[in-house]
Amino acid sequence: MSRQSRKREHLWHAVRTDLTSADFDDVQLVHNCMPETAFDGLDLSTRLAGLALRAPLLINAITGGVEEAENINRDLALAARECGLALAVGSQAAALEEPLYQNTFRVVRDVYPEGVIFANIGAYASPEQAKQAVEMVQADALQVHLNVPQELMMPNGDSDFRGYRRQLERIVKSVDVPVIVKEIGFGVAWEQAAVFRECGVAAIDVGGKGGTNFMLIERRRAHLQGPDDLLEWGIPTAVSILETRAGAPGVDVIASGGINTGLLAAKALALGACCVGIAGLAAKILLAEGKEKLVSRLKGIIKEIQMVMVMTGSASVGELRRKPVVITGKTQEWLRQRGFDTSLLARQHADTLKF
Repeated sequence: MSRQSRKREHLWHAVRTDLTSADFDDVQLVHNCMPETAFDGLDLSTRLAGLALRAPLLINAITGGVEEAENINRDLALAARECGLALAVGSQAAALEEPLYQNTFRVVRDVYPEGVIFANIGAYASPEQAKQAVEMVQADALQVHLNVPQELMMPNGDSDFRGYRRQLERIVKSVDVPVIVKEIGFGVAWEQAAVFRECGVAAIDVGGKGGTNFMLIERRRAHLQGPDDLLEWGIPTAVSILETRAGAPGVDVIASGGINTGLLAAKALALGACCVGIAGLAAKILLAEGKEKLVSRLKGIIKEIQMVMVMTGSASVGELRRKPVVITGKTQEWLRQRGFDTSLLARQHADTLKF
């Protein structure tokens, strides 16, 4: 099957698969009954990989490389522009192989010339391909995605992932924009976060378990049968944020993976993420209901974040990231067994986590 046919099927299944949401039930913010803040005076700006963002929300990588993707990416860029958000394009591999599809990606810069745009390639890409991907969309940063479980489930998918660390190091050195490592739905542990930091990446997108499940999509595409337990593979988004912070102190964190509400986004920010990425929700709303509905939902999420900021006494995103967080249940047990002291988060948000 061609890459283009596969991408079409990914979109088809993404729209028809029930939307899931990351489980942050074990993560609670502490209410401030006397916040001394005003809704209209909140500062939503944040910084990611040295880039200034107007809001702590971005439309994450979705699609590209098929004819219909040009209209989809145009509408995503228009929605991002209307909401003042950063935007990441989907994997540009198809356009690197066939220049005919480059316009399906370039359209985002055409309609959003002032926007913060991320290019996107796989960890298998060469430094020259990385440069081409950045140039194609005049990108402000480059995402390098990792999708091992998806490839293993995919018929004829990749099964040899040796040399990825060296490839990542070469890409970081070759491009003149910040590099963001992006997992696509199965989370990042602190051990690999430490490796990414050593490679020189500017940010890590945790892509935790809880959002779009590409193992499930690949199984459905191939009409495969089998037990469902393997589909639960991965590190939950909330856990992955803390694992990544511990493994890569000083490296910015993007929280993604089923973060579909403003409250979940605010919890992710309070755990230490610089911003939150939304992909599956954006694709589903855009393709099923249209651009205006997507804009309305994105603005609603931003408003919900602002409400939580007021209710925690946070005048800025930076302050929200330092507010106390109480962690209980299975999440606390995971972190305890992995050596994290969650009491530091509950008493007062610590800049570093101890093992």
